Amino acid sequence: MTATITRTPEETETQGERLAALLEPGDIVMLEGDLAAGKTLFVRGLVRGLGGDASEVVSPTFVLVQSYPCSAGKIHVLHHADLYRLAEAGFAALRETGIAELLDEPDAVSAIEWPRHELVDPEGAGGRVWHVLITILEGGARSITITKPAG
Repeated sequence: MTATITRTPEETETQGERLAALLEPGDIVMLEGDLAAGKTLFVRGLVRGLGGDASEVVSPTFVLVQSYPCSAGKIHVLHHADLYRLAEAGFAALRETGIAELLDEPDAVSAIEWPRHELVDPEGAGGRVWHVLITILEGGARSITITKPAG
């Protein structure tokens, strides 16, 4: 687990694209960082790296989930969720959103901004879990730390 420093939005997207090459169907990417840290930029890179149209990626803050078709091998869709507005919601309310079902699609990967760990960490829920932490540095650079799934 080492941090990569990015200085431009394009460099942040490139880090997402690099991670995309390591993803397998069912994987979950949990994105954490302050507002405007670059989480959605990172997801654009993921989509591009998975053979999707990165220009379609927008923050799903108000719709909770956006899905993007992809054409990289066995991965046919990336689900992009933003749980910021559900920070105070109970687990039952969170499950009612239907996000948990998306995590179990066999030909998809999911990227979750402002993740709720209890949604993806219970035994048997979802696939491998990647953790991405994006930190804003002085001068506007970003530090991106990617933690690989256990095992």
